[in-house]
Amino acid sequence: MDRVFIKNIKEHVDKEVTLKGWVYSFRRSGKIGFLTFRDGFGLLQCIVAKNDIGEENFESVKKLTQESSVVIEGKVVENERALGGYEVIASKVEIIHISKDYPITPKEHGTDFLMNHRHLWLRSKKQHAILKVRHQIIKAIRDFFDSNDFTLVDSPIFTPNAAEGTSTLFGTDYFGKTAYLAQTGQLYGEASAMAFGRHYNFGPCFRAEKSKTRRHLTEFWMVEPEIAYCDIEEDIQWAEDLLAYIVSHVLSTCKEHLVTLERDIEILKKIKAPFPRLSYSDCIDILKKDGFDIEWGDDFGSPEETHIAEKFDSPVIVHRFPSKIKAFYMKRDPENDKVVLGMDILAPEGYGEIVGGSERETDIDILLDRIKEEGLNKEDYDWFLDLRRFGSVPHSGFGMGLERVVAWLCGLTHIRETTPFARTMGRLNP
Repeated sequence: MDRVFIKNIKEHVDKEVTLKGWVYSFRRSGKIGFLTFRDGFGLLQCIVAKNDIGEENFESVKKLTQESSVVIEGKVVENERALGGYEVIASKVEIIHISKDYPITPKEHGTDFLMNHRHLWLRSKKQHAILKVRHQIIKAIRDFFDSNDFTLVDSPIFTPNAAEGTSTLFGTDYFGKTAYLAQTGQLYGEASAMAFGRHYNFGPCFRAEKSKTRRHLTEFWMVEPEIAYCDIEEDIQWAEDLLAYIVSHVLSTCKEHLVTLERDIEILKKIKAPFPRLSYSDCIDILKKDGFDIEWGDDFGSPEETHIAEKFDSPVIVHRFPSKIKAFYMKRDPENDKVVLGMDILAPEGYGEIVGGSERETDIDILLDRIKEEGLNKEDYDWFLDLRRFGSVPHSGFGMGLERVVAWLCGLTHIRETTPFARTMGRLNP
């Protein structure tokens, strides 16, 4: 008998199959055992009866524990009351390995305990569903850009400079020189955009922010498109289209996982482009009217972002932030140099900023002044300035944090569950 995966089980009704995987749970009632089996593709109930597998095999099956590994042979039958509508009547159970004292039991465990056992917690139904959704979000991102003539050009992890300030960098010795783990691949993305027209990079980024909020990780994944001959309005359009595509893809491919996570799918169905837009100044007026202690020029924190986003059912675009609180490479608005041609997209339901982008400054003299103002080492940026010396064009881009999108679409309360092995201020293991 050929091996069959749970995801294809309905194609084998009334046929004999072989299953290879693990015991998710097991209970016995007299001469019959009810084994919930998992193979990485789903869960399936297997009926293990003494009369079907024989007395000797049944006696060995009594030893089975949570997460023991097994090979099961049996017949697939329909049963609307069973998990997924199908089950297997076992004819043989081969034990590969008995798992002893598995630490994660059906009882409640504290978060720290579960994170300490993250390498095992990944096997649980909820965590499995989260990472399946993450996988589909990644697929949607790549499909979106690949189908729109963007070229993936990887950016380096080690960098000699900062893109968004030096206070949140992880520094390391690099053969006698100081290198940093990349906060972003954006500066390199600008070089790629000048070569390919439409570029994106997608990989890990690192921020040494001393933040313990439910929205922050020190290591996270970000996708960053950069587009030549693109202004801020087109940039916003690309970001809108990407998010709408991701939501649509997740709804069409992950319904089962969203149900497992008890996610309200009706909320996600309301996510349609175009998204509402507010200027930063509009937001300040709203916040002050609603009692927030904030002045024009202040940056938004989580409470401010949440308050603005809660007024809408879909993501909201906030544009034209004060120049003083944004990165040196963002182009100022020609009609008001106190603000940048930049935007953030805030997710609904309190999930905060999921996209940040801008039109880029193309004037080399302005960039030189800003590099000096920020106390940055000009030599570290000479290659970046070459992009303004040789064929400079208007261009824009944005970054989208993968884990925040996963948290939002899965309806999670903390970002640590969005990634296989979270890295936070207090966690480097496992």
